[in-house]
Amino acid sequence: MTGIVGLDHVQLAMPRGEEERARAFYAEVLTLTEVPKPADLAKRGGCWFEGGTAHIHLGGEDDFRPARKAHPALLVDDLDALVARLEAAGVAFTPGKPLDGYKRGDIADPFGNRIELMERV
Repeated sequence: MTGIVGLDHVQLAMPRGEEERARAFYAEVLTLTEVPKPADLAKRGGCWFEGGTAHIHLGGEDDFRPARKAHPALLVDDLDALVARLEAAGVAFTPGKPLDGYKRGDIADPFGNRIELMERV
């Protein structure tokens, strides 16, 4: 029997043509590394980022609407330090409700997409 063995990536939408804003947030603020898209896919625009085992792909959408409920949850190693960096960059952090084994909360990317940040404790 075969089954699911992992998660390869999460795709988030953004307004078409906003790659520079995506890079400023995902690479500079979250410190994810931008990885090149395959040539055939690069024609469509968008950008891909990774950090640790997290892979986030952003693609342009003409009728863009931010994901406010659906979201990726990124594991971090020091939530307090990340929150300080986010706040210094003007990114609001909303602490999450208690969840056994985690400190957590939410941010929004520059396009309004929800991102949950989680630290195992």
